[in-house]
Amino acid sequence: MSLQVDVRKLDLFNKMAKEGSDTVADHLSQLTGVDASVRTSQINFLDIGDVKTHLGNDERIGIYVELIEAPGGYVLFVLDPDHGKRLAGQMMGGIQGADEGFSEMEESALQEIGNIMTSGFIDGWANVLDATIDMTTPSLLVDDTATIIDSMGGWPDSDLVFVVDSHIVAEGADIDMTVYTFPQLEDLVAMIQDIDLDTDVAEDTTASDLL
Repeated sequence: MSLQVDVRKLDLFNKMAKEGSDTVADHLSQLTGVDASVRTSQINFLDIGDVKTHLGNDERIGIYVELIEAPGGYVLFVLDPDHGKRLAGQMMGGIQGADEGFSEMEESALQEIGNIMTSGFIDGWANVLDATIDMTTPSLLVDDTATIIDSMGGWPDSDLVFVVDSHIVAEGADIDMTVYTFPQLEDLVAMIQDIDLDTDVAEDTTASDLL
């Protein structure tokens, strides 16, 4: 299908990034008890072979869900293992976790955190797209980011990947995380195109024009 987007609708991509990220920051503030904010939020159109390079390859906690309704794709939360321990500790009310690795209780807390964060992020997207978006139960993996990406699977056949990454920080709790979203580009463009605007526009643009 065509990836043409009404030029006036390009701002909807930014609104999706902002709305979802702001909601996650609010949830992180509630979980940690300190103010959290969105430090950066950016949109990238990447060749699918460049996704792993974009994310780097350090050991990280990855919490991800698959979107099972349009626009489809994945939402991935990535954070440093030490930061994950602090966040899990906040969720568990200060209970001491495992000295090495993650205890079953810490893993459960992180999965619940992922559920809360992802639900908030998707709610932000759904508000912009005026749609209901369902998702799978969060999966948790502690590994290098390339392995986390491989474990997600289900990548689209298209060569171009639409990636939104938002860096969210709770400085008082020394916690930061990055949210990566990988929607199915063609389905997302179709949803954007279906949003009705008040006036007609003669000019279109394509995803490649944004690179």
